[in-house]
Amino acid sequence: MNNTFTTCMGYPLFNGSLTDISLQKKTVVNTINQYSYCMAEQDAEFKKALMESDMLLPDGIGMVFASRFLDSVRIQKIAGADLHQHLLHKLNQEKGSCFYLGSSNGTLQKIRNRIKNEYPNISVHSYSPPYKAMFNEQDSQLMIQEVNRFAPDVLFIGMTAPKQEKWIHHHKLHLNTKVIGSIGAVFDFYAGTVNRPAQMWISLGMEWFGRLLAEPKRMWKRYLYYGPLFTWHLLHRKVKTAR
Repeated sequence: MNNTFTTCMGYPLFNGSLTDISLQKKTVVNTINQYSYCMAEQDAEFKKALMESDMLLPDGIGMVFASRFLDSVRIQKIAGADLHQHLLHKLNQEKGSCFYLGSSNGTLQKIRNRIKNEYPNISVHSYSPPYKAMFNEQDSQLMIQEVNRFAPDVLFIGMTAPKQEKWIHHHKLHLNTKVIGSIGAVFDFYAGTVNRPAQMWISLGMEWFGRLLAEPKRMWKRYLYYGPLFTWHLLHRKVKTAR
């Protein structure tokens, strides 16, 4: 493993710069935080999808802390929003294209409008798949056809974890695109349908708390249940390595 990756809690986390992402080769970029770590420990298919990412970003202060606590290795948090902003800037410079797969037609329209204003050199297209817990083969084939018809440089997928990561893992070889990024809530953040926590919370490493305050009914279990569960996994690993 080279110095742009470090192993933390069994996962190969990316520890380099987003400038290392090339638009010339297929690269699957996923993210992991304390919630997705706990989910993956209970879901072998999800864990496989994360483990086989080309780049797995430490999107959460929990993973940053875990790396220092367990291995004394400093890593930088890289959020899905950071990935999204970096790639849009790169595509605008290179007059590239991107495709948004996921969310509602209303949200996708807001994303396209904002990109038109902020990144006028980018060609953008989108598709809203059916809202359901699991896609059937017909759903997936239609999604693949829509992406491949446009053949974007970057495919952004926002269908929530673990559905988006599993879908990418199953279909990445059939998608005519280079970079595939699963960025979930970033669709809503960028569209403005959900506000990302203020920079104060982000700078303090407490973006999770800002999200909990903004959406307590939806986020309480992610942070108040899976947070302590992640801490248990962390301490369990620490004890095992100390023996």
